[in-house]
Amino acid sequence: MLNESAEILVLVDEAHRGNTRTLHRNLRRALPNAAIVGFTGTPILNHDKKTTAEIFGDFIDRYLLQDAELDGATVPILYEGRTADGFVKDATGLDQLFIDMFVDYTPQELAIIKARYGTEGDVLEAPLLIGQKARDMVRHFAGVALPEGFKAQVVAASRQAAVTYQQQLVQARDALVSAIEALPAAVLALSDDEVQALDDSTRSLLRLYPQLTRLRVLEVAAVVSPNHNDPESWRQWSDKEKQQALIARFKRRWAPEKTTKTDPLAILVVNNMLLTGFDAPVEQMMYLDRKIVSHDLLQAIARVNRTYGGKHCGFVVDYIGVARHLDEVLKEYDGADITGALIDIGVELPKLLDRRARAVAVFRSRGVGDLFTQVDQCVELLADLGIRAEFINSLRLFYETLNVLEHRPEVPGDVFRDAKLLGFINKVAANLYRDPALNLLGVAEKVKTLIDSHVSARGVDPKIPPTAITDAQFEQVLANQTNNRAKAAQMQHAARFHITGFTNQNPVYARQMSEKLEEILQRFKDDWDALERELRRFVDELKRGDGADFPDLDPRIQVPFVRLVLDFCGASGELTDEARQRAMLATLEMVDRITQEVRSVGFWKKANARELLTRRLVRDLDEAGICPPETQRDLAQRLVALARENHENLTR
Repeated sequence: MLNESAEILVLVDEAHRGNTRTLHRNLRRALPNAAIVGFTGTPILNHDKKTTAEIFGDFIDRYLLQDAELDGATVPILYEGRTADGFVKDATGLDQLFIDMFVDYTPQELAIIKARYGTEGDVLEAPLLIGQKARDMVRHFAGVALPEGFKAQVVAASRQAAVTYQQQLVQARDALVSAIEALPAAVLALSDDEVQALDDSTRSLLRLYPQLTRLRVLEVAAVVSPNHNDPESWRQWSDKEKQQALIARFKRRWAPEKTTKTDPLAILVVNNMLLTGFDAPVEQMMYLDRKIVSHDLLQAIARVNRTYGGKHCGFVVDYIGVARHLDEVLKEYDGADITGALIDIGVELPKLLDRRARAVAVFRSRGVGDLFTQVDQCVELLADLGIRAEFINSLRLFYETLNVLEHRPEVPGDVFRDAKLLGFINKVAANLYRDPALNLLGVAEKVKTLIDSHVSARGVDPKIPPTAITDAQFEQVLANQTNNRAKAAQMQHAARFHITGFTNQNPVYARQMSEKLEEILQRFKDDWDALERELRRFVDELKRGDGADFPDLDPRIQVPFVRLVLDFCGASGELTDEARQRAMLATLEMVDRITQEVRSVGFWKKANARELLTRRLVRDLDEAGICPPETQRDLAQRLVALARENHENLTR
């Protein structure tokens, strides 16, 4: 007995672990009336729940795995089995291990392997078998995680297996690099349709070709606990100081360059270390080749559910059948506690097909029968902002799920066909409408590469932005259009985009030109020949810039301010010639004052300097008498805001 007070509060972390042990009984005896609150970040086993509840009382609050995902605190974890799909109820021990791992082997081959590797540990440490799995891991990693810059852990069955894995993964990387480098130039130049006729192996290498540069510099390391009998060669993986350096490197963003923020170390092989409490958000993949159960399994797989830029999910890739028997493990928990702990990647396929259907339906539901032959009609539909928003949202969701399943063999070929075609429609629309929302920003790199390749094959360079009206190539763009309607559409949207480009620097002129464009479109909307002719004149006027109305003034420095003042002062009625002239002279004097003030270092970061300039402009406006006193501060503030937008021109 230490204290009988009821005003003592005890907070117990990891409350699921020690609540039935001697230490906890001693705590209860020492502080019999204390209020004890238990915390745990791990679901509690069913057989412990009664005892836990008796000790701590009812749950005050529960924050479940699915709550964390909904809040965006974690990402979902997808399970992908790379072992046998069959299951034999009577198989136990080593026999079950062989069923899980070696489904593709003949009975004769299995007999030889069993004879050579008589125990489960021998099998899991065998270099030949680790080598086969390492080759599969490297290809899987190169196709799924590496394009997005994510990293991976490999969980080996023993320290020996971890070291062997490190060696075999490096060899597998080198072999894959050599195989990709050996691809003939003629094969690399094949079209999409021609590639589909190749064998699976060559197609797989072609799919990984964009990752060749990254694969060449990709590094693999191991982290294992030390033992005094370890070979000297293991010290690079077991020395504590070297381990800390490797862990720091692994946590950095992946890049070919080794800096304080980036590192090419992409794969870390472990046995027991770094499976709990290790936090590396850049890690997306966990390759399991060791049986892990109960709390350890849930804590281990949580290494890949940390949020990170562009990371929509984590992957647990199973090479030993851990998750095959996961149902038995999870039966020990309350269903609500572990719902969503692991999601079989197979359940994502219906979602992919549904999202593909929704993206295609944007056009099919509006009368487009064949997207492949009616690309122009699809692009025309996207002129409507509502339809365009619907298309962008559905396309991004489709691509997000395709990114998860792109490497899976069960994805139908027509899904890739539609993904490419929708990407082409998107690019054509992006070039026409100059809408930045159509730039596929944030789409996974491997999906973007797939789309860009198809777009290029259809004669459009995905890296070249839409042609501006001031570009020398704009006339060629118009010449490539098949009719006046298409030419008018190109000029209309190019003109709108051009006007948007100077709206902040010359807002009054931009508004006037926008109104003029809309008036032309309305007047000639049913006459494509006349519309094309009028738009050419309008585009030529835009190219000449804002100089015609004020030929004696600088169009970049003085004209935007003069237009703003004249528009503001004339809002209540037409200005007389005398008032107009007085307003222009006053504006030019204010522009000189503004130019002098904004040249001072750090002017825009000093609120007091901006306020002082605003007050001086109010006095200038008052002395000139060009607008009512109650509107002078409003106009002065607009002039200061316009100066900020034109800072570069004013300070040249």
